[in-house]
Formats: sequence, C-alpha cells, structure tokens
Amino acid sequence: MSEKIDNPIIKLDSINSTNNYATNHLAKEGWVEGTIVITDFQFSGKGQSQNSWESEKGKNMLMSMVLYPDDIPAQYQFVVSKVVALGVFEVVSLFVEHVSIKWPNDIYVGDKKIAGILIENAIMGSKLMHSVAGIGLNVNQHVFLSDAPNPVSLSQLKGMEFDRDEVLSLLIQSIGKWYEMLKQKKFSEIDTAYRNRLYRLGVEAKYKDESGNFIGTIVGIDPIGQLMIEKSSGEVRSYFFKEVAFLG
Repeated sequence: MSEKIDNPIIKLDSINSTNNYATNHLAKEGWVEGTIVITDFQFSGKGQSQNSWESEKGKNMLMSMVLYPDDIPAQYQFVVSKVVALGVFEVVSLFVEHVSIKWPNDIYVGDKKIAGILIENAIMGSKLMHSVAGIGLNVNQHVFLSDAPNPVSLSQLKGMEFDRDEVLSLLIQSIGKWYEMLKQKKFSEIDTAYRNRLYRLGVEAKYKDESGNFIGTIVGIDPIGQLMIEKSSGEVRSYFFKEVAFLG
C-alpha cells in the first residue's frame, strides 16, 4: 500500500484514554487507516510502562492515530515507534531548537520532556495487525502538578499561545510523511534519521543496568529497537525498555 492515508477525526470532550477508545472501537467499527481520536481531557491518560500522563483540560494535544502496518514483521514493530517519533520531533522542531528523541519515544527539548508517545500493537502470528499511536504533546499548559521531574510546553518555551488545530494539522502531515516512507520500505532512511536525533547520542554519561552503575555512550538502536550503549570497556550492550536507566 503506497497511497496516502485519509484522516477521519473523532473528537471527544473527555475520555479515559484515546488509546483505549481507539483499541476498543477500531476492530468492530472497521475504522480506516489514519483515523484519529482526539480529546480535550484524559482522566486515565497512559504513558510508557503504565505511567500516567498529566494534561490540563483543553491545553494540550491528546490524540491517537490508527495505523495498519500489516506488511511489517512483528519482530521489527519498533519501526512504527520510529516514524511516529520522527513525525512529532519534526513538528516540535518547527517552533524550538535543541529537540531530540529520548529512546524509546519521548520528545525532549534540551533536558525537558515536551511529548510522550505510546504505541500499542496488535500482532497475529508473525505480522502486525494494527498499531494505535498515542501522542501527548504539551502545547499551552503552564503549570504541571504531577511529580514528573521535567515537563515543558511549547507555550512556556515560546511565550505565546498555540492554535491546537494548527498543531494537529502539522502532526497529521508530518507523521503521514514518515509513515509513507515506512510503507515504501525506506527503512534505512528511517533508521538513520531516528538514530541521528537520539537524545545523548555519542555523549558519555552515567547509566545503571542489572550489573550496577557504569559509564557509557549511546551508539544507536539495534534492528529490534533495543538501545545500544558502548561501555567504557569497549563492550556494546543492547537493552530493552526499563533494562537500563540514565543517571546523568
């Protein structure tokens, strides 16, 4: 499939989670690829590993996009995360500098988190059936009340209010562009773009894994989406999410 996707939009005042809503409805209602669920407020917004996502009502971008990357082998499903992260990265970079992708798929400005992405995949056999890409982008929020250590919004960084409809339009265009590259199997270009935008790429820093603290340098991502870190000893280790922690 190489034709550009359409984007029917389902707007909700509030919902527990746009990802939950999409997952519960897309199969039985036969949603087309590119369908978007967007809301002003999530009362059970989800982040990675069951973390919650704080968002003041009507201030930010809370959305999920339904995709059908059904010709991608299940073991390479992380490429969906890559294209969505690259799409969000590109939009944020239109407005501010020093943007990066913190593996696996947070978007940072400097050392502050401006967006989080949660990809939920359905797999049948060795293939992906569908992906629900949840995106939380801090747009106009100024006060964050949770214990999250480093949130920031576009409005805080630029000193102005943003039109969320315009931000949504930019996200649709940018994610669609990168997803079209996935459909065209331009995996090398996607991999290179994602690697080059990684937070702390090539920077020596302190990490912790099951063996304890160590000094290492992020060198890339392996084919199944693990983070590759070269230790000071020269050993290169690959880690799944939560198997390694950045200490500073």
